[in-house]
Amino acid sequence: MDTAVSAHALLLFALTVLPLVCTPGPDILLIVSQALTAGWRGALRANVGILLGYTAHALLTAAGVAALLATSPRAFEVLRWVAIAYLGWLALQMFRAALRPATGPGQTPRPATAPVSLLKGFMTSLLNPKGMLVYFAILPPFMQPAQPVLPQALALSAVFIALCGGVYAVVGAAVAWLGRRGRGNQRLRRLGEGAAGGLLMLAALRLVGRSA
Repeated sequence: MDTAVSAHALLLFALTVLPLVCTPGPDILLIVSQALTAGWRGALRANVGILLGYTAHALLTAAGVAALLATSPRAFEVLRWVAIAYLGWLALQMFRAALRPATGPGQTPRPATAPVSLLKGFMTSLLNPKGMLVYFAILPPFMQPAQPVLPQALALSAVFIALCGGVYAVVGAAVAWLGRRGRGNQRLRRLGEGAAGGLLMLAALRLVGRSA
């Protein structure tokens, strides 16, 4: 019995989620923030953390936990408010970074350490409403109920994770390049951090509004 997802289904899934991956959200905003403060290495560390978070989503989906959360309004509501709190906290961190003065002429504040960048990336994707939408709503219809869940969930997740990794790597490299060209420009850094924080706060408020 063939348990693999067909190439046609994988392609259709990729075309379905690619616009969502390219839409600016918490993941991309974190990549932009890290690229502005720590260059392409910082963006790469955040990207790895993000991909690990989506890997955790994939394992939860394979274990059936995602389906359980999707059908449990109370559990999903708790998870949604945790996501709101985290997005709000991350936005405040970016606001603080935007307002923090440099340590000297032409210098920028000290970037986050590698473990912190990885953890931020992991938590951002784990609690990202976009990720929840993919794993709770978009991915399940591409799976065949009569076939084993694990190989299907892992195959579809691999496509989503690969798309995220590729798109975010390009964004991180581009922003890091722009950051190098404007190195020492505190106004540019503050505008970037402030804009990213504002968009994250807007995302948190939109999640709050959905419960009203």
